Amino acid sequence: VQIADGETIQQEHLFIVTELLRANLYEFQKYNQESGDEVYFSLPRIQAIARQCLEALVYLHHLNIVHCDLKPENILLKSYSRCEIKVIDLGSSCFLSDNLNLYVQSRSYRSPEVILGLPYDQKIDIWSLGCILSELYTGEVLFPNES
Repeated sequence: VQIADGETIQQEHLFIVTELLRANLYEFQKYNQESGDEVYFSLPRIQAIARQCLEALVYLHHLNIVHCDLKPENILLKSYSRCEIKVIDLGSSCFLSDNLNLYVQSRSYRSPEVILGLPYDQKIDIWSLGCILSELYTGEVLFPNES
């Protein structure tokens, strides 16, 4: 690797460079509620977030991948002004052809088939997205962990 003044780095290092992303939806909604500012998650913005999440899920599902952990913490804002988001954290994802794990999805966003231990597919991501959109609209978790 060459540095601007011509020095060469002798050691090998792996650098992963990604785009700059902002707060996740959970943290930003919490901040927005506590700040007393104008509510950020208006219906048009929630619709924009829904469209972008669905586009990401269409892409993943076309590859036969189930995200398995869609929640507000795994959706990051890229631009506040343009309401652009990115779906992140594929650490729990799996291929449909894998032996599907019975413990997937965070509890508040867990689909009925996963709760009941039934076979599941990409539809569990759509359930989670519905829970997220409800939460953005109402400001309250649809299915709190305690219940």
